[in-house]
Amino acid sequence: MERKLILPAELRVCATCSYWDGERKVDSELQVVVVADCCEGECLVQTKTSHGLKHVRGEAEDCLWEHLAPDQPTAELVGLNDSKSA
Repeated sequence: MERKLILPAELRVCATCSYWDGERKVDSELQVVVVADCCEGECLVQTKTSHGLKHVRGEAEDCLWEHLAPDQPTAELVGLNDSKSA
């Protein structure tokens, strides 16, 4: 059986970045990311294969790590637009 790891969404590894296109499960309520121990995916910024547990600190300028957070609901965005026109 493959080991699974539970990572806080704020941990700066590739698997918790919104630009990483690998297999993961995200629990939005608990703010955790679940990945396989040996997960790999593509970094959409660098267009190369990247291990999900790779710490982004060593990437310096080439990495645009972005917190994996849920998008704002559309209703909130509409409310922002309405207040600007008033």
